[in-house]
Amino acid sequence: MTHPSTRRAVLATGTAALIAGCSNYGDENGGGSDEGASSVAPAESGTGGEAPAGEALTKTGDIPVGGGKIFKDEKVVVTQPEKDGFKAFSAVCTHQGCIVATVSDGTINCACHGSEFRIADGAVAKGPAQKPLPAKQITVTGDSISVT
Repeated sequence: MTHPSTRRAVLATGTAALIAGCSNYGDENGGGSDEGASSVAPAESGTGGEAPAGEALTKTGDIPVGGGKIFKDEKVVVTQPEKDGFKAFSAVCTHQGCIVATVSDGTINCACHGSEFRIADGAVAKGPAQKPLPAKQITVTGDSISVT
């Protein structure tokens, strides 16, 4: 015998579906929004995954002094804290694995939960992240920046 659905059963099922659908928020695929102003140029397409060693990632002129640029496909953020002083860090937030979203006002910012990292050394400027962004080795040859 089939029982008709009650309002309580429908609500419970809908709530369970909503929770399941939202459970991937903040995953490694970027789960946050890209809202807010940014001094970051859009990320360039790459081959996916990590940037190939030795292959040019960007040009020095594409990285603003006091800012940076996020390469989402390569999971790298390149910054220029001071003129001609380039740094690179993992673009994966150490809090819950989201890809960082913006670079502005001297910090690399994760939109998922609000963590901020300093562009000069990747150190945590504001939590909830407790670990710095890992540094990446780069080489500047002429006006090209490569991940090594």
